[in-house]
Amino acid sequence: MPQITVDYSERLADAFDRKGFALALHPLLVDLADATPTACKTRFVRTEETVVGEGAGDDGVVHVMIGLLPGRSDETKAQVTTAALDLVRQYVKAADGLTLHASAEIRDLDASYRKAVQT
Repeated sequence: MPQITVDYSERLADAFDRKGFALALHPLLVDLADATPTACKTRFVRTEETVVGEGAGDDGVVHVMIGLLPGRSDETKAQVTTAALDLVRQYVKAADGLTLHASAEIRDLDASYRKAVQT
């Protein structure tokens, strides 16, 4: 925990500094959500096709989903998602004509969540 999944449009593949984003997000989760640095895991999923509205624009989409163990307040969750969106804007390079649609959410991990680390 935290389990972080970032879906992003293929259009953003060269514009999104994904590693930089993850390395900035992890300490934020340590500070705001009481996570430990080594527990933060982020995976990125490139989405081949995204359509926004009527599909007429040059749009890029980023959605950040953060899974946390239950117990964080709604205020803490809102602080984390707001900060995550700020980071998305910092780590996606602006491109002419690009409209960036970014969203973030936190979900409580189910009681069945387990983790295994093997070295």
